[in-house]
Amino acid sequence: MQNYSLFTDSELSDSLIEGDRLAFDEIYLRYWRTLHQKACRILNDEDEAADIIQEVFVSLWQRRTEVKVANLKAYLNQAVKFSVLKAIRENKVSEDFYDKLAKITGDLVFEDPLVFKEMRHLIQHLIDDLPEDCRTIFNLSRIDNLTYKKIALQLGISEKTVEKKMSLALKSIKAGLSLNLCLLILVEHIFN
Repeated sequence: MQNYSLFTDSELSDSLIEGDRLAFDEIYLRYWRTLHQKACRILNDEDEAADIIQEVFVSLWQRRTEVKVANLKAYLNQAVKFSVLKAIRENKVSEDFYDKLAKITGDLVFEDPLVFKEMRHLIQHLIDDLPEDCRTIFNLSRIDNLTYKKIALQLGISEKTVEKKMSLALKSIKAGLSLNLCLLILVEHIFN
């Protein structure tokens, strides 16, 4: 009987390709806990994290003859990262997740000058991409600090129109800054 705990990842991967169930079991034992902890740190939901890890390992077993995994740790981390992102996109996360996401993202943006610069660049790009009327109203409100009433007078439109265009501008900018940007920052921070 071979002691699979002494196998290198490369040896386990080679044995996995051959359909060696004991090699698969060793991979599972070696990586399950760490992957589960990482997924839990992001999702704040042990059951959802366990489901994701289970799906990743089922996929690894099912695809064992199709994919030669050169680096098991990197492969499994990447698979879990993508599965976590998918779960978040499908809204399978608790409300606590969004609070944690906001805090970590805010901390990273302000602690890392490069991330802060990229965020400012992205926001400016999103403003520049607004329809001209929305962009004008947004700039008058946010840059020139004019009230909706003053903007309406200056542009010769109703205050209700200003409110509506501003709402559209803000929705567009928020969508552009969507969860995906924040998620990538968060996931990269936790998985690296």
